[in-house]
Formats: sequence, structure tokens, C-alpha cells
Amino acid sequence: MLLQSGIEDNEIIQGFIEAIRLIITLDPTVVEITIRSLTVSLTATFFASLIALPLGALIYFKDFRGKRGVINTLQTLYAMPTVIVGLVAFLLLSRNGPFGFLGLLFTPQGMIVAQTLLIIPLITGLTVAAMSNIEREMRYTIISMGASTLQSIWTVLREVRFAIFTAVLIGFGRAIAEVGTVLLVGGNIRGYTRVLTTAISLNTSMGNFTLSIALGIILLGVALLVNVALNLVQQR
Repeated sequence: MLLQSGIEDNEIIQGFIEAIRLIITLDPTVVEITIRSLTVSLTATFFASLIALPLGALIYFKDFRGKRGVINTLQTLYAMPTVIVGLVAFLLLSRNGPFGFLGLLFTPQGMIVAQTLLIIPLITGLTVAAMSNIEREMRYTIISMGASTLQSIWTVLREVRFAIFTAVLIGFGRAIAEVGTVLLVGGNIRGYTRVLTTAISLNTSMGNFTLSIALGIILLGVALLVNVALNLVQQR
């Protein structure tokens, strides 16, 4: 038993060494998957921010019936299982779905749509929360000075820009670490829709631990960079 344990430990160590070699030598497979994963998640975060930031600002500024319910719903969607988002995106983009004519299912573009849908509630809710920290007197002062709604939104966004940037970073972190949604919508097609998380899952199930470890190290590195950026923003 001890001998078997020693052999397994040695295999794990060798796997880590080989994984580091793949990263250092810029293995084409590793580079391809990493670039695709970053491209999809960054693009999804960009489009989600374009929608979520103005939406969150409007929810904060506008007083309407059911506002508290909308905010509670957004906060509930933070913990929504990603496979549900993937299922919704799949049904929307499938051949018989309302957007099936676009042909986005099992494409990187379809994965971007799915990740965008996934993180819009998160960024929107965090935007509302960030603006809620602004003193109410400041909000009324901006409005009393004759500022339009758009001018008021822009002024408050500038005041909470670091908190907004934090919300965007958190959205990106959720997008790039996601597996269920992109697996359903992207199909994990080699050389086309395979990203870090789906590649790790597939290679682990196939026993290709070396590539899984290499991709896992890269994913951890991305998570570390996001965390460092969050800490720098919070210090500001």
C-alpha cells in the first residue's frame, strides 16, 4: 500500500512538472484554449457591462412600484445554477428557438451570449448596491442643480467608479470560471468552443492529468490576477 501511494505521489509530481513545461514552452493546445477562454469571457463581460451598468443606474434612480422586489430578484439570481442559464440560452439559440436563425448554438458567439446572460444580474445588482452607498443628499443635490437623468447617472457612476470596476471584475471572474453554461451552449468542440473549464473537465475524465493540471494552473493564475485587481481597487 505504501509503495502504491509512493508511485501515485510520484505520478502527481511528474504531472505538475510536465504541466509547468507545457506552460513555459507555450504548448499550442494550452495557448489556444487559454486565448479562447479569455476572449469569450472578456467579450461577455464587456457586453454585460454595457447592459448592466445603465440598467443598475436606472433602477437606483427611478422610484417605481415593485422596486424592492426587482432588487431582491437580482440578488437571488446571484446564486442561480449556471446550468439553468445554459438551458435557457440553449433553448433560445436552438434551431427551434426564437433566435435559432442566427446559428449561434455550438459557437464561441453563442457562448458569449450565454455568459452575458449569466453575469448581467450580478453586475446589475452590484451596481445598485454600489450606488446605494452614495449619500441621499448628494443625489438630491445633483438633481436640484438641474441635471438630467443621464447627467445624474454619469455623475454618480464617477463617484462610485471603483465599486463599479469591482462589480465588473467579479462578473468576469464568474464568467471565466463557469463550466455548465458554456458546456451546454458551446458543446466543448475541440479547436472551436473548448475553453479552460470544459477542457479541464474533459481531460480529467480521460485521465490526461498533465493537461488538466496545466490548464488548472492557468485558471488559478487568472483568478489570482482578478483577486489582486480587486484588492487594488478596494484600496483606492
